[in-house]
Amino acid sequence: MALSIGIIGLPNVGKSTLFNALTKKSVLVANYPFATIDPSVGVVAVPDQRLERLAEFSKSEKKIPAAVEFVDIAGLVRGASEGEGLGNQFLSHIREVDAIAHVVRIFDNANIGHVEGTADPLRDIGIINTELELADLQSEEKRESSKKGKPVRPGELPGLQKLSDKPVLYVLNKEAGGHNIDEVNDERWERLTEFLADKKWVTVDAHVESELRELAPEDKQQFRQEYGSVEDGINNLIHAGYELLGLISFFTTGADETRAWTIKNGSTAPEAGAAIHSDFRDKFIRAEVINWQTLVGATSWGKAREAGLIRTEGKEYIVKDGDVIVFLHS
Repeated sequence: MALSIGIIGLPNVGKSTLFNALTKKSVLVANYPFATIDPSVGVVAVPDQRLERLAEFSKSEKKIPAAVEFVDIAGLVRGASEGEGLGNQFLSHIREVDAIAHVVRIFDNANIGHVEGTADPLRDIGIINTELELADLQSEEKRESSKKGKPVRPGELPGLQKLSDKPVLYVLNKEAGGHNIDEVNDERWERLTEFLADKKWVTVDAHVESELRELAPEDKQQFRQEYGSVEDGINNLIHAGYELLGLISFFTTGADETRAWTIKNGSTAPEAGAAIHSDFRDKFIRAEVINWQTLVGATSWGKAREAGLIRTEGKEYIVKDGDVIVFLHS
């Protein structure tokens, strides 16, 4: 299921550094605006201990995680909707993604330039949101013009989802050892937390996570503690992004492979089966379903079946996050 999250924000807030940490893939990072012009795309594995446990249970040769696509989009500035700073080009990239990860800088550092002079998270959020809303107004005007017979350029036809309506995850970017606004707890932080009260948001130190991206998992926690950054902000971000897209995972497991399959929350069993092969949807007979934890606790498929823990479900069954499923089709 190819759904994507666009990483947006003002220049120099840490978007490309965050993208590097997410994808373990280098893109240009520089201390000046518009270092990134063409969007970079990375497919990121969704960390999932359930996959690890099931692979151990089945002694699988391969593990295939769920994935989510992140797109690094260049920084927007005031006037982007009018073309300032190549804004029209960057806004068009945002139209192509399904959700937005809005990176917000919450640290002061005189050595890292800020396009507005100083860091003020709520003001910075307001600038981006205003540009998205202005771009939507322009699209609406073009839509109305098209109804009157005026020519509209390709890619500007009616029917586009509003930029300001896309699901948003706010990513608060800190700096280890820096002057972080949440630690200072000044009025900027108070205003920001009030704004975020009913929003989805995570905190991350993009620089630290980028520095640690090549380390083995067992070494990362030690280095995080040395940096003073204990939480795995990247894993939290990936999980939050997956949830933001309305996605869940079900599993198939066996000696050959254990795999997490991505589906929309609320999918029926045949719809979930289509993630594997269209026959599982079109020729669906039934599904054998068990929760992953119940299966692992039973110690074997045979014991789970003997205990009556494996359920038979029909076409109306709504697949749950963490289900292990065997599909039967004609």
